Amino acid sequence: MAVYRRSSRPRFTLLLVVLTSITLLTLDQRGSGFGVMATVRDAARDAFAPVQDAADAVFEPVGDFFQGALHYGDVEAENERLRTQLAEQDRTVLAARDSDRERRALLDQQDLDFAGDIPAVASRVVQMSDARFGQTIQLDRGRDAGVAPGMPVVAGRGLVGRVVDVSARRSTVLLVTDPASSVGVRFPLSGDVGVAAGRGRGSTVRVDLVEPDSVVARGEILVTSGLDQSAFPAGIPVAQVRAATAATGALQQDVTAEPVVDLEGLRVVKVLQWSGR
Repeated sequence: MAVYRRSSRPRFTLLLVVLTSITLLTLDQRGSGFGVMATVRDAARDAFAPVQDAADAVFEPVGDFFQGALHYGDVEAENERLRTQLAEQDRTVLAARDSDRERRALLDQQDLDFAGDIPAVASRVVQMSDARFGQTIQLDRGRDAGVAPGMPVVAGRGLVGRVVDVSARRSTVLLVTDPASSVGVRFPLSGDVGVAAGRGRGSTVRVDLVEPDSVVARGEILVTSGLDQSAFPAGIPVAQVRAATAATGALQQDVTAEPVVDLEGLRVVKVLQWSGR
């Protein structure tokens, strides 16, 4: 059986080229100026070039690794600086948006046509209640600013609720969506009246005591009725009708309406210094 033996000729040739290159480089360093030597030296350099390129290719990643390791700390510091800068920009953008929302809310409070000439106390919402403890908000104005229990609270588009508790510098407002809230309303198209009762946060209100034959239009804006002994002055927008149905033989219509004020996004309100009739 024949045994294959790898030829050592390529290895020998490579060794010869390396030794020749070293010899020629030594002669060159000693100042040899012979033309033949220069030619042979150049040829040896060209022959040795692939070997040198291969060596460079092997050791280049190693050099890159150590170079990267040396600068890793600088890269991390730069990344951290960029992250901090980006976070600061995000905070600036959010603050600007928040300021814009509050500016628009304040502008909405400028002309409350439905409030007429009733004196009002501008207040900022400082706390929204947990749904488990009722649908209320807390304002940063209280008895010292002329706020009293029972006073209506409004925003740019209409009714928010009424004050139910007051301290020297704080007041609590029961929202129209609270199950304990009831507001006498009027249907502008027919002139008929009803009572808007709360169902809970983020929900609609139901309108009770609406006659079965009363004309109710979807999209109609209900306003406070202002009847005698009412807790609210007349004409304040309360809710917009979403649906109205009258079952055969029912004593009243089933009317559902949505508050005209975004109660979840309240920022500033006005307390009307109105004590009722």
